[in-house]
Amino acid sequence: MNANASQLSLRKIPGVKQILLVASGKGGVGKSTLAVNIATALSGKGLSVGLVDADVYGPSIPTMLGIEPGSRPGSIPGHGNQKPLLIPFERYGIKMMSMGFLVDPEQPMVWRGPMIASAAMQLFNDVKWGELDILVVDLPPGTGDIHLSIGQQVHVDGAVIVTTPQEVALADVRRAKSMFDKVNTPILGLIENMSYFVCDSCEKKHEIFRSGGGARGAQEMGIEAIGEIPLEPAVNVLADQGIPAVVGAAESQSAKAIDALADNILAKLNTLSQEPTFVAPSINISGKPPSKTSKKSSLNIVSQ
Repeated sequence: MNANASQLSLRKIPGVKQILLVASGKGGVGKSTLAVNIATALSGKGLSVGLVDADVYGPSIPTMLGIEPGSRPGSIPGHGNQKPLLIPFERYGIKMMSMGFLVDPEQPMVWRGPMIASAAMQLFNDVKWGELDILVVDLPPGTGDIHLSIGQQVHVDGAVIVTTPQEVALADVRRAKSMFDKVNTPILGLIENMSYFVCDSCEKKHEIFRSGGGARGAQEMGIEAIGEIPLEPAVNVLADQGIPAVVGAAESQSAKAIDALADNILAKLNTLSQEPTFVAPSINISGKPPSKTSKKSSLNIVSQ
């Protein structure tokens, strides 16, 4: 059974057409910054976009979207006896919900794995997302309970893995890929962030890290390198100000690279959605021939 077929049996979020996971094998590679900018770029292309900040240990997306510290989402009554639904915040055309709204940012997260996974699933099930073309999910770094819970409970259309060029980062990417393979989540490709430094005055590329590490790692793992994003000071400054780079520095090399990356992601999601779905064969153990009107293939096992 292929990955797409296995995913078909998982729960879809009402109103959400596609779900994209943004993951990284380790922290500090710019995953959350890219998740915000990918979501914003997709919104700029006319799509209805949601963003889940499931990074329990470092929910930074509210800051990157300019939401005041201490903000809490509103809620509306659920249907019948169901619990109330949270109302996502909206910024730059994106609907966003974060674990940072549901916990005290001044207190350490000392929850056990199942508690964290359960809380993360509430960001999918207990939020009034409405009609969305795509829901982008910023996962915590590494591999753990949240990743497995989402992969095993939610129909995911694809995942991208963010890395930097260094070999130490790529070693963790291999573990992330292995995890997605085990839960049958399609991997759209590898994104190399901080590929090179762009000088403000000369606009010359400076390869601070070993160049091409992402492309080599992707080839070794049998996945595609789908984007190289430069390191520009303006991107980090804007993130601290709550402004995505694709909005505040639209002409920068980073913004243009992210916009091209968003196009690439959309193309891959569209290709996956058009693949023929898997139909499990029926098994006849009675010794009678299968019905000619059956639309499924059949394995006829004759009892001895």
